[in-house]
Amino acid sequence: MVFDRRQSPTYLVSQLAKEFGRALQARAEGLGFSAGQFPILLELWQEQGLTQKQLLERVDVEQATMANTLSRMERDGLIDRKPHPTDRRAQLIFLTPRGEGLRDQAISAACEADDALFHGFRRFERELLLEFIRQALDNARRADTGGSAVNS
Repeated sequence: MVFDRRQSPTYLVSQLAKEFGRALQARAEGLGFSAGQFPILLELWQEQGLTQKQLLERVDVEQATMANTLSRMERDGLIDRKPHPTDRRAQLIFLTPRGEGLRDQAISAACEADDALFHGFRRFERELLLEFIRQALDNARRADTGGSAVNS
């Protein structure tokens, strides 16, 4: 059996994700955040006061990666941690004014990165690609939970 990475949708999507990260990183560096922090920022812009565990569930990264990323974000003045009112082991994570202030520019940077990667695509092609990717992700999640990933 031969695996041709140029014919593997999952391999190509993983390469596309890497390219998005590079494109976002190039735009983000001047703004004061990193591409790896962007998913966490997105969650906190949507809802402040999440615990690290809640962020882990929403962002789907390894515990060590989350802990390191949050430490860097705190060091860089993007987040503050406050004691949880009922769980002494947990902390609540809030954006600082600096972290809040990045929102519009960071989202613009991510949109620019998307636009650069999909330059030349017509709207319906982009929408169709999004639908295919969402369907593949749903299949992967069903397979991860023991469900059937095959359409009946």
